[in-house]
Amino acid sequence: MTRSSHTIEPKGRAHGQSPLLGGATFELSHRLARVLWSSCWFAFARWTPPQLQPLRRLVLCAFGADIHPTATVRSSVKIWWPGNLKMGAHASLGPGAICYNVAAVTIEDFAIVSQRAHLCTGTHDIDDPGFPLRARPISIGRSAWVAAEAFVGPGVKIGEGAVLGARGVTFRSLDEWVVYGGNHAKPLRSRQKIS
Repeated sequence: MTRSSHTIEPKGRAHGQSPLLGGATFELSHRLARVLWSSCWFAFARWTPPQLQPLRRLVLCAFGADIHPTATVRSSVKIWWPGNLKMGAHASLGPGAICYNVAAVTIEDFAIVSQRAHLCTGTHDIDDPGFPLRARPISIGRSAWVAAEAFVGPGVKIGEGAVLGARGVTFRSLDEWVVYGGNHAKPLRSRQKIS
């Protein structure tokens, strides 16, 4: 991956030894905060039935997430760091979804991320001998749908109403109200706008 003006260095990046040589990408304080986050999710949210959605939102918000009261997060999701997650009204993260949000992930109103979809904001600079982590935000527009087991790469903006079909893969932004499918995702047809 080439360097970009949009590239974000991970918060709390540890200095010193390269990750290739066993060095840490993040400072100890941030790694400990993520251990606490994972432990709290496991203890208070991971086991919860659908009716305890408010408890899951409470746990996420306690760690800095910006979650609308009507947003839905299933108990089996994997969220790397809640402080980098924003979800709008009636937005949804489905069962088994992976949100590797080293950078910000924004899921706008009525957007759906289906089961086992993967939102990945991080990659590595393969041209740098130190192989440093590079992170770029992901944005999923209003009424968009990331279907089952689809993959969304760093820096992608999925336009309003766009659809990334099941098991689709995209490393490029998707236009509004267009249905995409495949690996690499290609436009398949237009989608009727929802008012």
